[in-house]
Amino acid sequence: MTSRGHIGFLRRGKIVAHALPNPTQTVLDYLRLEEKSKGTKEGCNEGDCGACTVVLGELRQGKLVYAPVNACILLVAQLHGKELVTVDDLATNGVLHPVQQAMVDLHGSQCGFCTPGFVMSLFALYHQEGAVTRQTVLDQIAGNLCRCTGYRPIVDAALKACDGKASDTWTKRQTESLAQLATLNDGADVFAGDDNGFVAMPQSAASLLSLVQQHPDATIVAGATDVGLWITKQMRSLPKIILTGGVGELHDVVNRGDHLRIGGAATYAETLSALAAIAPDVGEVMRRIGSVQVRNSGTIGGNIANGSPIGDMPPLLIALGAELVLRSIKGERRMALEDYFLAYGKQDRQPGELVWSIKVPKLRQGGVFRAYKISKRFDQDISAVLAAFCFDIANGRIRSARVAFGGMAGTPQRAATCEAALIGVDVADEGSWQPAVAALAKDFAPLSDMRASASYRLETAENLLRKTLYEIADQGQHATRVLNAGMA
Repeated sequence: MTSRGHIGFLRRGKIVAHALPNPTQTVLDYLRLEEKSKGTKEGCNEGDCGACTVVLGELRQGKLVYAPVNACILLVAQLHGKELVTVDDLATNGVLHPVQQAMVDLHGSQCGFCTPGFVMSLFALYHQEGAVTRQTVLDQIAGNLCRCTGYRPIVDAALKACDGKASDTWTKRQTESLAQLATLNDGADVFAGDDNGFVAMPQSAASLLSLVQQHPDATIVAGATDVGLWITKQMRSLPKIILTGGVGELHDVVNRGDHLRIGGAATYAETLSALAAIAPDVGEVMRRIGSVQVRNSGTIGGNIANGSPIGDMPPLLIALGAELVLRSIKGERRMALEDYFLAYGKQDRQPGELVWSIKVPKLRQGGVFRAYKISKRFDQDISAVLAAFCFDIANGRIRSARVAFGGMAGTPQRAATCEAALIGVDVADEGSWQPAVAALAKDFAPLSDMRASASYRLETAENLLRKTLYEIADQGQHATRVLNAGMA
């Protein structure tokens, strides 16, 4: 396998070769400090406010797809094989891009600090296929925060600019851009640096596993939505970085009939539709994980690998009965996903092993799934409690149950005592629910922190179980959900 000592990305119609002297250089720092492009702003520096939003163009199944990401927590190395578009690029010969012009016409900017991020999120929406509705716009800008304008004129600008087929500089040079990106994605490994400090992006499974084995002290990076904060907030020195995103197999989302196989580096955006097809509640929780920018970068495997007790995906996947595949140069290990989490900050992953894939079973006939994310904000917030329930029901009675929670313990965890108490419960008989509800106090002794008190968490968990059983018994006769109405 050939190797190159630099990354390559497409910028303003030209291929940029970057030698990466600093492994932890972010795209935001590259733009503002090295390229001197100051339109992209630094706000929170942790991927929340969206002021730093840029757009990446990427080859996907022969098409050029544009997606917004947060430049503040994206590593420059992650640009390899992609096109980088920023707010500084949009106006052509003094003529504003349609998105920019709509923002001007409809007064979508006051102080202007957040405006470049909004414009870039809407630039990506402008290039998406399909009808754009008000809810589509609200989802698209959920990761862009403004504190002076109000969102109505911004939403109106989006609806005006994104109501037809894209026609701009990027659509006109699409054929050329596709050819340039194909040249960059030639299968050559990237290794910039030396054995004491480097950024590497292997392009094959064998190269990746070999490099991880040789450098067990390296930081493994998939989307960098977590590692990015190690750099910007904790100021960590990470001399060796191995990126998993270059291995195509790790992005696969394969439908195998009774289950999905999800690659360890597949992003939320790449997996959302397939997982949502299993159960609508999976899709609704995923829609509220981070923002569009975060979901375009963050990965399902990374959310599992870091072992966070408040990660939203593990409880969903545990309740569905997911199996984890770990791979090293020595071979594979498989385990039930819940067995991976040993204790707070401790996972069953041996040196040289990577989270390689996740097997997610589909619901069988009689299967019922419910999930709820409880947080202070509806969009882009960390859960206080994440509850997931999967029941097998026949003749109105629960034959088997899988119940999992996040935020209730030091790890994502099943509620074994509660599950046992649910067997045989008549979902139409509220009196039969109480032993299972009471059992949650035996399964969990939650902590109090800035997001919620222990008593709130336990009471919420109990009420969510009641809500689930009520919804199942009610069979949709009454409204039981408070959905995001899209206030603007």
